[in-house]
Amino acid sequence: MEIRVLRYFLEIARQGNMSRAAETLHVTQPTLSKQMKDLERELGKKLFRRGSSSMNLTDEGMLLRKRAEDILEMVDKTADEFHSLDNITGGEVHIGCAESYQIKYIAQAIKVFKKRYPLFRYHLISGNTKQVAERLDRGLIDFAVIAEPPNLSKYNYLELPGANTWGVVMKRDDVLSKKEKICADDLTGLELICSAQAMQVDIPRWCGEKTDMLNLSGTINLAYNGSVFVKEGLGYMLSFDRLADTGADSELCFRPLDPPLETKMYIIWKKYQVFTPIAELLLDELKKRLN
Repeated sequence: MEIRVLRYFLEIARQGNMSRAAETLHVTQPTLSKQMKDLERELGKKLFRRGSSSMNLTDEGMLLRKRAEDILEMVDKTADEFHSLDNITGGEVHIGCAESYQIKYIAQAIKVFKKRYPLFRYHLISGNTKQVAERLDRGLIDFAVIAEPPNLSKYNYLELPGANTWGVVMKRDDVLSKKEKICADDLTGLELICSAQAMQVDIPRWCGEKTDMLNLSGTINLAYNGSVFVKEGLGYMLSFDRLADTGADSELCFRPLDPPLETKMYIIWKKYQVFTPIAELLLDELKKRLN
C-alpha cells in the first residue's frame, strides 16, 4: 500500500467525485480509477459505492479513511522532523491541549522562544485529556496538556502554575445566577452540559453519591460550543472558569461550585521520547519557566 495511493484515496473520499479529485491531484481520471481498483484488489474489499456522478465510501472505505488519515499525518510529521534536524533556527512542534486558561503559560514561553528561533512553527490541537493523550501515544504530537494527574509509568511532566476553578455557566437572567455559589442540590433536575470526562472523573470527586441525581443532557469537548447551547436555553454548563465569555457585557455568567472544585493542568511527554532539536529546545524553555 503506497503513501501516494493513500493520498489519492483520501482526496476522492473528500471530494466524493473522481473527476474533481483527479483535477485537484493533477492526474488523469483513468489513472486515478485504476489506482483505486488496484487498491481494492490489494485489500480484497470494495471501498466505494460508485454512482453516476458520485463516489461514497463503504463501511470498509470509512475504516480505511480513518487509518489513512492517521498514517499520512504520521508520515508528514516524520518528514517535518527530518527536515528540521539540521535547521536549528526553526522547525515544527505539535501540541495537544485540553482547554484551560493555563495555556497562557505555554503561549508566553512560545512568544519568547519565537524571538530566538524565528522560523519555529507550532501546531495546537484541541481535545479532552483522553483525546490528546491518545495522539501523544501514537506519536502524532510532541507534547500534550492534560487535566488530570499523569501516568508516571508512561510520561514525564511539568505542572502548570495555578488551577482551574469549576463552576456553572448559565444565562445571566437565570434564577440561579442570584446565588454566589452553586451546590449539587441546586442542580438536581436541571439539564446539564458537561464533558464526558468531567462527569466520570471530576464531578463525582465534587459531589460523590449525588452524581447519580444529576441529569446530563449533553456532552461537549469544547466549552465555547457548550456556551452557545447555554445561550440557546438548552441547559447549564459545568466547566472551568475563564473559558466561556461571561464578562459584564455577556448574557452568560459563571458561578463557582460549593464546595470548591479545582483541577490542575500538566504538560506531558512520553518517557524516553526522542525529540527533534527544536522540540528539545522548547522543552528546555518550558522547564526553565515552570520548574
